[in-house]
Amino acid sequence: MNTRPVLAALLLAAAVAGTTAAPTAQARGYVAISVGVPPPPPRYERVLVRPGYVWAPGGWRWRHTRYVWVPGRWLVARPGWRYVPARWAPYGPRWVLRAGYWSR
Repeated sequence: MNTRPVLAALLLAAAVAGTTAAPTAQARGYVAISVGVPPPPPRYERVLVRPGYVWAPGGWRWRHTRYVWVPGRWLVARPGWRYVPARWAPYGPRWVLRAGYWSR
């Protein structure tokens, strides 16, 4: 019995199954910003309640050599989740920006 065609068919089937069952890749980026100067006090923005949305407050961001204010924005609400806004946190003698995220 000639096993070459059977072996070739099995290898082809394994190759196809390996490509279709492979999990999708997820890219996650994280950039840490560390600054030696504390951020200025936050500005408070007055907003009205908007059903179905969550307000992500604005904050200070480090651009080149100074802080600049970035205004807040509306995010689509995620039922069962709450939004934790971005904040600057002391880390030793420096300040680090912690990005905003959704939490259960």
